[in-house]
Amino acid sequence: MNIQKYKKTMIACALAVCVGAGGSYYFWAPKDTMQQTTVTSQEKPTQPLTASRDTYVVRAAKESGPAVVGITTQVFQKDIFNRTIYAGEGVGSGVLIDDKGHIVTNHHVVAGARNGEVTVSLSDGTTVTGTVIGSDEQSDLAVVQIAPPNNIKPIEIGDSDSLQVGEPAIAIGNPLGLEFKGSVTAGVISALARTVDSQGQRFPLIQTDAAINPGNSGGALLNADGQLIGINSSKISKEGVEGMGFAIPINAAKPIIDSIIKNGKVIRPYIGVWAVDKQTAARNNVTYSGNGLLVVQLDPTGPAARAGIVEGDTIDQVDGTDITTLVDLKEVIDKHSPGDTVFVSYTHNGGTVKGQLQLGQTSSD
Repeated sequence: MNIQKYKKTMIACALAVCVGAGGSYYFWAPKDTMQQTTVTSQEKPTQPLTASRDTYVVRAAKESGPAVVGITTQVFQKDIFNRTIYAGEGVGSGVLIDDKGHIVTNHHVVAGARNGEVTVSLSDGTTVTGTVIGSDEQSDLAVVQIAPPNNIKPIEIGDSDSLQVGEPAIAIGNPLGLEFKGSVTAGVISALARTVDSQGQRFPLIQTDAAINPGNSGGALLNADGQLIGINSSKISKEGVEGMGFAIPINAAKPIIDSIIKNGKVIRPYIGVWAVDKQTAARNNVTYSGNGLLVVQLDPTGPAARAGIVEGDTIDQVDGTDITTLVDLKEVIDKHSPGDTVFVSYTHNGGTVKGQLQLGQTSSD
């Protein structure tokens, strides 16, 4: 096995620098070419709903729908003469989570926001300026803050760890832009702990068949009680594929959101390796024994290197948990704080080595 040659032929993902899962769901529309679509709705006096019509979807939409907002980001770029020119605008969704005006959305929705400012469209029809207080590309999460609205109740946070496959799921967001703001789609929890991008994904995702379209990014995935259980992030867009959307579990998102609100960035533990799983290695014509992660590069001053791990070793267990994918490793490491000690089992020159290492620190900036 030629590790040096392998390093030149593939892109390995650093545990400290990983890409979020939703980059393709940033809705772009250059101003001079954008087609305007006008959708009107007529409000009519309504009679009280019968019991059969007053479903969990109706109740969840009434209770939590107002907390879902639109986020518009104006994007500028340099032309060939190094002049700053307007390139278009991105439209996504966000969720008001507290009475201090904090809104959770996707990193890719606010990436490139000029001067850290975005336009937030509230459910009551008003628009306000929002400030991006922090963004984390690894998890594809960001937090925007606005002046707390007096007439909009923050969403209730649920428990994504309690989800069961097959239970109802409701998505609320702004598909295809603000013309369709507050759209509600319903389905079920199709699967849990899904891996879509084994190299770049920070944690397992919720899979749902509730329709998630461009512009839904950053919006709310709700349970039947109208509680926030996930932040909609991406879908699989291939011919013949329908109903495969993904959301970031709210329990996994909470520590990241809290860190952004507190510090303006995410502070996380750091192990200092670039590693790939067996399937990724095989696609690049590299094989190795065992099912752990192949270390292809190290931070020479990082925790793993200081613990004696070298290129070509395979990490098999951390704190007694079998490690077969980068998501496995990230999950275990993310349960700790910088400075914590973890126990590691790895293969070196065909033999098993057990040791421990002290985690370092890295941040989203």
